[in-house]
Formats: sequence, C-alpha cells, structure tokens
Amino acid sequence: MAWFKKARKPLMTSPDKASRVPEGLWEKCPECDTLIYAKDLVKNLHVCHKCGHHFRLGAIDRLKSLFDDERWEEIAPGLRSNDPLRFTDTRPYKDRLAKTIADTGLSDAVVVGLGRLDGIEAVIASMEYSFIGGSMGVVVGEKIVQGIERAIESCAPVIIVCCSGGARMMEGALSLMQMAKISSALARLDRARLPYIAVLTDPTTGGVTASYAMLGDVNVAEPKALIGFAGPRVIEQTIRQKLPDGFQRSEFLLERGMLDLIVDRRELKATLSRALRFMGK
Repeated sequence: MAWFKKARKPLMTSPDKASRVPEGLWEKCPECDTLIYAKDLVKNLHVCHKCGHHFRLGAIDRLKSLFDDERWEEIAPGLRSNDPLRFTDTRPYKDRLAKTIADTGLSDAVVVGLGRLDGIEAVIASMEYSFIGGSMGVVVGEKIVQGIERAIESCAPVIIVCCSGGARMMEGALSLMQMAKISSALARLDRARLPYIAVLTDPTTGGVTASYAMLGDVNVAEPKALIGFAGPRVIEQTIRQKLPDGFQRSEFLLERGMLDLIVDRRELKATLSRALRFMGK
C-alpha cells in the first residue's frame, strides 16, 4: 500500500510582494503588546490607550502639549556646542554633533520657550532624549539659565521637563559645572519668589537628577519613569545585593517622599496649571 502526502502550497516570499502596510503606520506597546494606530497614539499624547504605558515624547511635542495654541517664543535658539575639548572616542565629537543636529533638527538637547500654559505666562524647558541621550552639556546649561533669567525678568514661573542620561562626557568637567550653574540660577528664581516645577520623565538620571531635577518647589513624575543617579544594574554590581521590585521607578520614589505627584501625561497640563495658581501665579 502506497502512502501519499499532499503537497503544500508554497508561501509567497517574493520581495516584489512585500507587505503593503506602510512603515510607521502602527506602533506596538512594549508593555501590553497592543498594536496602536500611529495617528491615534499621537492624539493620545503617546500614551497607550489600553495599559497607560507612556512612550517617550520629543521636546517639541512636549512643548506643543503644554503651551496654549502650541505657540511659544524660543529662548536662545541658535546656541551650539563648539567642542571645547576637541573630544574623540569612536568618532570625533564634532562629527557626532553635526549628525545629531541634522537628524533631530535641534541645536542641542533642550528646547526652552516662553509662552502661556492655560493662560499663565511661563518658561518651559523640555529635554530631548534623542539628542545624545538628552545629555547635559554647556549649551543645555546655558539655554536653561537664559530661560530662568528671562522668567525672572518677566515674573514668570519655570517648568523643566527632564529626560536625560546625565552629564555629557564629551565635554568633561565643563558639563558637570552646569549642575552648579543651573542650581544657582534656580536659587535666584527662588529669591525672586517665583515657582519652579520639575517634571521627571523616563529616564531622568545622572547629573540631571543630582541637580535641577530634584530642586523643584513641586517635583512631578510620569508613571513608571526611571529616576535615579546610577542605574539599577550598576548599583546591584556595586553593593552585590538584589534590588527590590520597581526600584528607581517613580512609584517607588513617591512612596519614599522624593516626589510630590505622579501624573498621567494626559492630565499634566491641567495639573501644572492648578499647581501654579495655588502658588500664586
């Protein structure tokens, strides 16, 4: 008796018959694996409608979500690093800067603007993680300080949206000096009795956490944001102990008194407005 196998129909794998779904039309949530239509994700401020996962938000999109009518006056827009140390690692810092500027369309890792948030004149600085990891260099420090000085002149509050891997190693000690420089400017803002609100997003680490990210009159964070100085892996290797679940996430810090609020991004503008009015603005 003969045995016969039914031939399977070959799969269509021709490169000429590739998927007709345009690239970037859908986004997959890393938390719950839900496929989200890209336009719906933008309308929802890059927050998953199913599980509430907060995708990273660019500096310009952040300012659009906070300023009324998506309008603001940019402060110190033309500042660029001049590579003070002539630094080279895998490639020259000068070349890295040029490529990142071309890719992002930004001059550095922060955009600072003066505009109105729910009718309240305010200076908002928003950091851009895609610009060399949102690292804090000389230009970031100078732009934020100029924004604070403009706020003092205008009697306006300051909001800094932090999203950074820390100080920029390509600028060495000059980048570390920005911690003291910005902190001093915030002290002048405090003496002028003007509010400062720090908004911590994922991730906020290194020298940014060790300076202005934790100096707010009110410290606000987005859900499940990584916030700390050194990363969890580095700490575990140093102390040789297993860290608790959720260590360095915003919920963990809120329980231990390092944060005042955790706010869903879709409620952030309204929350900031209420806080500023409560503080007299």
